[in-house]
Parts: sequence; C-alpha cells; structure tokens
Amino acid sequence: MQEKVKSQLKINHMLIVVVQGQDADLAIDSLVDGGFTVTRLPSVGGFLGRKNATLMVGMPADQKDTAIEILNKNCRQRVTFLTVPMENSPLPMLAPTPVTIGGASIFSLEVEHYEEF
Repeated sequence: MQEKVKSQLKINHMLIVVVQGQDADLAIDSLVDGGFTVTRLPSVGGFLGRKNATLMVGMPADQKDTAIEILNKNCRQRVTFLTVPMENSPLPMLAPTPVTIGGASIFSLEVEHYEEF
C-alpha cells in the first residue's frame, strides 16, 4: 500500500488572477520562481474578446502580499484602440477610441479547507 504524502504548506488563502495572454507566461514563471504553485486556466475577456489567462494561486495567508508584488511587477496595462461609431454623424463613420486594458485583476479569497490526494 502506497503511503500518502501530505503537503507541507498550510494553504489557507487563494488568489484568482486574470491577466492578459501576453503577460501570463512571465507572471507564472515569476510566481513559480518565488516558490508559489500556479494553476493556469484559459479565459477570454468579455469586453474586447481577447485571450486572457486565469491563474489560481494557493498559499499561506502571510504570502499574499509577496504574490501580489510579483504580479504587479510582471503584469502591465496597455492602451489599445477600438473603433466605435461616431455619434451624430450623418454618415456611418468609425472613430478610433483609446481604451486602457491589462494589468491584473486579483480576487483574494480565504480557503476554508484544502486537501491534496
């Protein structure tokens, strides 16, 4: 019978982080280098329909600020342009409109129970 190995980490906190696709690899590599375990889920932004990555990062609660610092250094905002119809125009004309996207959206959750098997 194989012996069960328990995780040495006390996982009582989780960050759910949505980052741009182009920032995901660097964010994951930096978190892993910082000693965090990361699960990556593909996702798509609702407003622009662009590829994102949703990262789930479990950790002891006292590591939360360190993880957020790592994400802040590796996920940046960008300006992109959307073409939107001009208001009050007699002809159907489109105007480029700047939109700031990116960075990271971080949801911080307490974990009531964590188990590995």
